[in-house]
Amino acid sequence: MTTERIRTAKEEIRAEYLDESQRFPWIVGYSGGKDSTLVLQFVIEMLLDLAPDERTRPIHVLTNDTLVESPILANYIDKMLELIRAASDRLLLPITVVKTSPQPDQTFWVNLIGRGYPSPNRMFRWCTDRMKIRPTSDYITSQVAASGQVVLLLGVRRAESAVRAASVNKYTPKDGRRLNAHNTLKGCLVFRPIVDFETDEVWQVLLQRPPPWGGSHRELVTLYRNAQGGECPLVLDKDEAPSCGSSSSRFGCWTCTVVEKDKSIEGFIDNGFTHLEPLMYFRDWLAAIRNDRSRRQRTRRNGLVTLMKDGSEVPGPFTLEARQAILEKLLAVQDEVGLPLISDAELSEIKRLWAEDTLAEAQSVLGALRNARSGAKP
Repeated sequence: MTTERIRTAKEEIRAEYLDESQRFPWIVGYSGGKDSTLVLQFVIEMLLDLAPDERTRPIHVLTNDTLVESPILANYIDKMLELIRAASDRLLLPITVVKTSPQPDQTFWVNLIGRGYPSPNRMFRWCTDRMKIRPTSDYITSQVAASGQVVLLLGVRRAESAVRAASVNKYTPKDGRRLNAHNTLKGCLVFRPIVDFETDEVWQVLLQRPPPWGGSHRELVTLYRNAQGGECPLVLDKDEAPSCGSSSSRFGCWTCTVVEKDKSIEGFIDNGFTHLEPLMYFRDWLAAIRNDRSRRQRTRRNGLVTLMKDGSEVPGPFTLEARQAILEKLLAVQDEVGLPLISDAELSEIKRLWAEDTLAEAQSVLGALRNARSGAKP
């Protein structure tokens, strides 16, 4: 069955690439995981089977860096991107390698420490949209603006989960076509060339076929084995958000507090990466202080108090004192592990936001004093 699936997938990829009615650029979503790796491998193998004058359709290999990725995964992806870039140049392939990241004022640390957003949970998962969806969507939108339309290739498979299967079935064209319009990105068509592959088949192909950009998939296999799970894939839609921060063991952001326990980093530590222990303890601490009322403001950043249905108050962002404590602890962890965890640009933005909050608080106090002196109600 695997041989037939491979043949069918590669034939469909070739047919779509050479389709004269669809000459728009391709964007291959690459997360560094097994599924996106297999899609990218099939695409590059297809290009190598074509004559040079047939390789006229530009291909963008798009990955997203949240800036708080697992250090082991981040190093692996950077290494693979450099190999893919070098191989594309050497083999004269029309491939552009792109890595997106959150806007400087929308990173994890700027939102959590600068604005005081509480550590993400399932009810308030503010991180996925700001750090994953927006950066990749902005890049795709820019390519649509430049070319009129793009085709996005994703390593999505029905066998991933029942939720994934339902999502695939919902957006699969009913007329037998391989492409469907993205439900939120105008001008973007989606192509899922390995949608019917089983997990064992994906691994079988990767273990039997070396990557065309050089090296082997041995490091990828080791990455999964050590992490005891899977990757958080490229996310472009809030409907796909459960794939990030799910209950399964996935390697992604080391700061993820949506999951109760980060089994992936525990797996890395158990397999010898003991230098990551401070990251795990810091992440657990972030999750633990999230609901500590003494560390949260009463009002939201807009100055309003939010009430639940039972009349109880929903706590606001972290207090300035709590944010200062988080930053001090983060910088201490950074020194301990010897890894860059927060950038100078983020520190500058955090200090700017703190200054604004301090000024707003001072103005509020002064306003209250003036009202009191004038006999007005506060």
